[in-house]
Amino acid sequence: MLIEQSQIEAWLREDIGHHDVTNDVPGETTGRLVAKQDGVAAGLDAAAAVFEYLDVSVTERVEDGTRVSAGDELLAVAGTASDLLRGERVAAHLVGHASGIATTTRRAVDAAREVREEVAVAATRKTTPGLRGIEKRAVAAGGGDTHRLTLSHMVLVKENHVAELGMAEAVSRCVDRVSFATKVECEVETPADATRAADAGADIVLLDNMSPAETANAVDLLDGAAQVEASGGITHEDVPAYAETGVDVISMGALTHSADQLDLSFRTG
Repeated sequence: MLIEQSQIEAWLREDIGHHDVTNDVPGETTGRLVAKQDGVAAGLDAAAAVFEYLDVSVTERVEDGTRVSAGDELLAVAGTASDLLRGERVAAHLVGHASGIATTTRRAVDAAREVREEVAVAATRKTTPGLRGIEKRAVAAGGGDTHRLTLSHMVLVKENHVAELGMAEAVSRCVDRVSFATKVECEVETPADATRAADAGADIVLLDNMSPAETANAVDLLDGAAQVEASGGITHEDVPAYAETGVDVISMGALTHSADQLDLSFRTG
């Protein structure tokens, strides 16, 4: 993943400020990022980019998606003590945040696959501004689907579009304007509306905030006319019930907006 230099500079400027006395430490040293709990590693490319920007060498790192246990070393670096210390907090937070997302995603994917191997677990656009790339890659590292990365990747007709135009016009308007390579998805709130969305031309129907019973009903009514995504307040505990409904995708905003950081420790010397 390409991390823009301007982004790294912004992260470091936010943390270092204009005059860092604390980390004005002479000499050379080494450092290592160690897991304090079990989880799935992610964000190592971003951490490596931070250290490399500071001319600190990355000597070892695990691959994103690696399952780690408490005590495992995720990243090892070597360089001047001052530069290494200035980069360690930014790098550790990026890895901790991304690894937390990867870990919670892996938990959801495992829960879904215990019921149906073919169901996908996806993220949403509920990501932190400026960190979407890191968070979406963390979802992938945990075995999940990124869903659309930007508004340009897929059309998603939501409730406000329907309120402005009506469902049939909102969907058909998008179908008429997109490339043949771009899918159109429509969000609905009732099983009956699911068939209306498919009839209007939606490739994917998003069942928003429906119970598992309502979701199963909508899947039956659609009968393969469109792909089906379940979304809206779905928790890890809910995943098996939604997987049983026959949907193609279970999307969860909680993968990115509510994941706990993986607890890590950066140690020097």
